[in-house]
Amino acid sequence: MANIKAHKQQVVDAMRSANLAKFQSSGVTFLMGEAQFLGPKELSIKTEKRIEKLTADKIFINTGTRPFIPSIPGLNDCQPLTSESIMELDRLPEHLIVYGAGYIGIEFAQMFRRFGSRVTVISRNTQILSNEDVDISNEVLEILKAEGVEFRLGAEIKAAKRTSPKQIEFELRGQGGGGKIQGTDVLIAVGRVPNTERLNLGVAGIQTNERGFIKVNEKLETSIRSIFALGDVNGGPPFTHVSYDDYRIVLANLRGGTRTTRDRVIPYTVYIDPELGRVGMTEKEALKEGFDILVAKVPVSAIAGAKTRGENKGVLKAIIDNRNSRILGVSILAPEGGELMTVAQMAMKAQMPYTALRDAIFAHPTLAEGFNQLFAPEAIE
Repeated sequence: MANIKAHKQQVVDAMRSANLAKFQSSGVTFLMGEAQFLGPKELSIKTEKRIEKLTADKIFINTGTRPFIPSIPGLNDCQPLTSESIMELDRLPEHLIVYGAGYIGIEFAQMFRRFGSRVTVISRNTQILSNEDVDISNEVLEILKAEGVEFRLGAEIKAAKRTSPKQIEFELRGQGGGGKIQGTDVLIAVGRVPNTERLNLGVAGIQTNERGFIKVNEKLETSIRSIFALGDVNGGPPFTHVSYDDYRIVLANLRGGTRTTRDRVIPYTVYIDPELGRVGMTEKEALKEGFDILVAKVPVSAIAGAKTRGENKGVLKAIIDNRNSRILGVSILAPEGGELMTVAQMAMKAQMPYTALRDAIFAHPTLAEGFNQLFAPEAIE
């Protein structure tokens, strides 16, 4: 075990040195330390050796977020894992309890079940993946149950304690039932909090919301227009590709462009098996917005490309604006669901009617042929 940890540290150190070399070769000065604002244009950076002060006309904040650990009595004694620390495990949990049924919780639940752990998911919500339509989340639920993942939905952890060196226990409450549950490890996956509390934002006049995320406008400017906030720290969708697009917006505008976050169509993929790729509106979101919609739906098992691969789990679903036949959103729970979703995303970006995908000729037998079936008259309600 010691050799494994030493090797990991060597890899981390090598990557850090390589990244530092890239910064230096590009002419960027890289400081590893903790920054605090001294004013709207001034920062102090505490490094291992000294404290430096920097001034700049423009400042860009991209400090990200970290896993949120709720204040549950006894939880600290259970040495809770997060999405970061669980990646460093050098052993297999016998019984992993996952607290949270969002994207992170569900991804790790399936992963460790397939590794061989017993896995139980606990969630305050009665629906897993609560941002998705109920029929999509239920489809995922049934897939995971079939693999042996256990669920306690509508329940929350009231208290925790370590009952032995290898055993932890949780007291539950909620509409999903109370009682106690025991395991060997716990993964906390109930959200993330921004890394802003130590930046001393107030002295610079930078406003945050009630959760500590930095408020920005559509150009990603904070309340101080010469200071920008990019990535998770501004409270936008917490995806790497969104952070990268934030960078592209800021860079374009610094070069004289006029890009904004307005009307961005943001895709994402939940990396389970089969993948869940989604972009645009769900059915419930479209109805809430007052759209007159059509709903198209087809099971993956009906697609020839899936049959040839022997992967028949999942469903394709699309929401269509009945007024102009444009696609408002898709949910693709299928093999390579993230890649398939991108086909619909490009059609949405081009403002094409759904019939363009219905009538397109896709190579046979590919998964993309599923769009012919998804948008066929018999699949639309």
